Amino acid sequence: MKHFLNPETIFAPVGGYMHQAEIRGDECLLIISGQIGMRKDGTIPEDSLEQLDLVFENIKSNLQAANMEMKDLVKVNYYLVGEWDNAKRRELVAAKMGGHKPCSTLVYVVALANPNLKVEVEAWASREKE
Repeated sequence: MKHFLNPETIFAPVGGYMHQAEIRGDECLLIISGQIGMRKDGTIPEDSLEQLDLVFENIKSNLQAANMEMKDLVKVNYYLVGEWDNAKRRELVAAKMGGHKPCSTLVYVVALANPNLKVEVEAWASREKE
């Protein structure tokens, strides 16, 4: 069974999509739309690392809405714009993941949907049925 949801704890979608789709069966699969560094009030910080921090808070909110945690992430895709301090980016990601290391892909792109955005991250999570 599929269940689509926009968690109330993060910004409303900025287009024709839902923040997440949960597929329930013997195992619960959660597909999280690309999350951006936008606060609930719609503001976007200029700093790329601050945006990435918000991205992970938004991913965490999506996981919590599905009764999941960061350790349930199985795949994470990163889309980055512009110059990044890769050491600081890796440090922030490691801290947010708490030692968990899901499969991941990182791609540099020319631009995202909003010119103020410097990062977008989509994620997949899975857990056994309760």
